[in-house]
Amino acid sequence: MSKWKKVTFKNAPLEIIDGDRGTNYPKQSDFLTSGYCLFLNAGNVTREGFSFSNCTFISQEKDSILRKGKLKKYDTILTTRGTVGNVAFFDDSVQFKNIRINSGMVILRPKPENLDPRYLYLFVRSADFQEQLLAMLSGSAQPQLPIRDINQIVISLPPLPEQKAIAHILGSLDDKIELNRRMNETLEAMARAIFKDWFVDFGPTRAKIEGRAPYLPEPIWSLFPDAIDPLSGLPVGWEVSTIGEEVKVVGGSTPNTKNPNFWNGGIPWVTPKDLSNLNTPVLLETARTITKDGLAKISSGLLPVGTVLLSSRAPVGYLAISEIPIAVNQGFIAMVCERRLSNIFILLWAKENMDVIIQNANGSTFQEISKRNFRPINVVVASPQVLDNFHQNICPLYQRIVSNEIESRTLAELRDRLLPKLMSGQIRVKDAEKLVEEVL
Repeated sequence: MSKWKKVTFKNAPLEIIDGDRGTNYPKQSDFLTSGYCLFLNAGNVTREGFSFSNCTFISQEKDSILRKGKLKKYDTILTTRGTVGNVAFFDDSVQFKNIRINSGMVILRPKPENLDPRYLYLFVRSADFQEQLLAMLSGSAQPQLPIRDINQIVISLPPLPEQKAIAHILGSLDDKIELNRRMNETLEAMARAIFKDWFVDFGPTRAKIEGRAPYLPEPIWSLFPDAIDPLSGLPVGWEVSTIGEEVKVVGGSTPNTKNPNFWNGGIPWVTPKDLSNLNTPVLLETARTITKDGLAKISSGLLPVGTVLLSSRAPVGYLAISEIPIAVNQGFIAMVCERRLSNIFILLWAKENMDVIIQNANGSTFQEISKRNFRPINVVVASPQVLDNFHQNICPLYQRIVSNEIESRTLAELRDRLLPKLMSGQIRVKDAEKLVEEVL
């Protein structure tokens, strides 16, 4: 440990690569919804790594004339403009082969004979790196991180075998977190598919009409009508209601931010930003808290566990179920499910009907959907027996999503505690291995 040295990025065995900023930089008309090369945008690199929910691409021809900024396997990507300090790692879990960074990012490419790629990635995600970053950005009106500043970052460099051991230990935690994330994606996709089949496509009823074989267990299959009402277009006995009739729809507000009596009191207070980085539609914590005096300034008060949250402005569409009692700010439509539709049903309904929700939004500066425009949106209501069975089938999937998310947070906290201690030599690799084995 005494031999571990600290060097600046400028003197470290790595290359810092900028994106191509020349005349061939893609114009808006060059971007495609699919194509040869993924061209990263600001939303693709988050605090938690890559996010590929909104991708743009360029053609092979356009890619071939760009000079710099193309990723190689095991590169680290760092955002350097706007939201500075987001990090991602291009490893085998990424499904795209050809990727380029945009002008607000850099590539950190280590020389693997001296600097382990995953060790570098872990360091760039560490509190040590982020603290150095914040010191450089303090007082800056427009956050930017030029390469000359990145070169001043100091990194601890253990011998390469020690780097690999540290990367392996902490990487095993990251691998489990990634496995949980993928499992949750699958579980959520399953829930959405069942919702769409039952309540959008009316699959079981249409199968009965067409004389197809049952594809659900008989006790559930028998609950579905065997005919469509020609007037309503719904399975016989089902009805159209409005979301405002089925759930309690409320909004929130922000207590005076200049009054210290309203803040840091331990009562979770949520903003759309708290939902923007969620990997799953599960809210377990918030960035800020308010006091009882602050809560008194919010007419909707403290909302119960299980409240469905929909961001109603800038942008419309973040969704989650809160697993903690919360107060909300003015950027939400909050839905308390006290009637016949469960919160999981409402969450899936909102996902399935997001286009309709956005169509009801308005605003000249930014889109916003008001409670008045939201409440009249239609929702199909099945028989109580079908609704009950749907909840019984979907609830275990959602509970597994919550369980996985809680486990991932616990693993991430352990990783973040071990990281600085391992990199500084305060804890031995063998001791860290024992701690990790206990939770995996």
